[in-house]
Amino acid sequence: MRTYKIYPVLIASALVVSSCKLSRPVPQTPVQTPETFIGHKDSTGIGDIPWKTFFTDQNLVAVIDTAIQNNLDLKMAVQRIEMAQSNVLFAKGALLPVVDVEISGGGRKFGDYTMDGVGNYDTNFSPNLDDNRKLPAPFLPDYFAGLRSSWEVDIWGKLKTQRKAAFTRFLASEKARQAITTSLVANVASLYFELINLDTELNIIKKNINLQKTAVETIGVQKEAGRANELAVRQFKAQLLNTQSLEIDVNQRIIAAENQLNLLLGRFPQKITRSTVVQQSFPQQVQAGIPTQMLRNRPDVKQAELEMLANYEDQHAARLAFMPSLNITAMLGFNAFKSSLIFNPGSIAYNALGGLTAPLLNRKALKAGQKRAEAASLESLYNYNKSILTGFQEVSTSLNRIENSRKITEFKREEVAVLQQAVTTSRDLFVTGYATYLEIITAQKSVLEAELTLANVQTDQYLALIELYRSVGGGWK
Repeated sequence: MRTYKIYPVLIASALVVSSCKLSRPVPQTPVQTPETFIGHKDSTGIGDIPWKTFFTDQNLVAVIDTAIQNNLDLKMAVQRIEMAQSNVLFAKGALLPVVDVEISGGGRKFGDYTMDGVGNYDTNFSPNLDDNRKLPAPFLPDYFAGLRSSWEVDIWGKLKTQRKAAFTRFLASEKARQAITTSLVANVASLYFELINLDTELNIIKKNINLQKTAVETIGVQKEAGRANELAVRQFKAQLLNTQSLEIDVNQRIIAAENQLNLLLGRFPQKITRSTVVQQSFPQQVQAGIPTQMLRNRPDVKQAELEMLANYEDQHAARLAFMPSLNITAMLGFNAFKSSLIFNPGSIAYNALGGLTAPLLNRKALKAGQKRAEAASLESLYNYNKSILTGFQEVSTSLNRIENSRKITEFKREEVAVLQQAVTTSRDLFVTGYATYLEIITAQKSVLEAELTLANVQTDQYLALIELYRSVGGGWK
């Protein structure tokens, strides 16, 4: 007899031992970051400045504010936060008992030659039964009204680990919204300055059109006086026609940029109120701060970090799934085989059952879940490291872009001044017969190209500053 009693103990021990053979979680080792950005040792950075303070153009501030209120990508991000919060509530609910209200009815007819059928038939002949306790025959009804409960007791912390993973993902979803806000602010500001640049290009082209019209009139007078030929007149007209086509092209680019900006603002195409290039000011000194500030400010880096932590918790929960689970079920209510007696005090019924179960055979599904969690954990680690490297690359590129565009701007200003003087000189020489009409055309073409390039380079400075602001984590505060 003692031999038979040992078997359940051995089986239970096998369940526990087999479940406790858990592999260790895959370690996560983030990349080590430098203490400073190359060539810069600023203690503070522009990433901490709120966007309403960083941008001084009030028209731009109004446009950004409209984008934050109406942008559809941002609204979708808010809904993703709501979904992540629902997952947290779901994970919290898994820690608590489930209690259901149940009202059910059914019945069964047992065979006459079955143990239940014979037992029920024989029971009705007992002298101890009154009429209410006699079993209906041949169909035996069963009515229940009450509560049923089930509860998985979190003895190993698996459910708490899943709750922690869900909460970490909720925090990550909030960082994702901040990352979208940062990109939105940068994109809106970039399009705004591109529109200002296009306005500048349009003014330059219109100014050159007026100058070239004057040149066409002058060359016409020269032809009538016998000092120029028809070829010269046609060359000047061709140049004027080419510049006039540039005006149409810039107008179309303005329409496209305004429509693109309106899309970010969540509205249909309309004119964008904006300032002029002369009303803009560029800071004398730009500070990127230190890498730790960037890692703290950049929402995409924080999001990647939180996703990495959540996947690590998933990996831990997948390991704990191999451990035995304690499940408790209970019932309390009224149970009777006659509907008229369902709420009789004698119909009160209750039970409780607890059981410890553990996976023993065919654990492929659990092993597959563990491998998937390990792979997801490593993927999130690599994504976190990539976000750090991307941040450093963007900051370094933007810092050098600002410095180099500033130097290019100085050279281009000098180039424009020299070419404008060259146009004046070529016209004076042409009048006195010391220069040809081709030299005037070349000078006018060169000054137009130089002025347009200068406008683009100056805009590139602002775009680089905006990109640096985004790269160091500015724009979501």
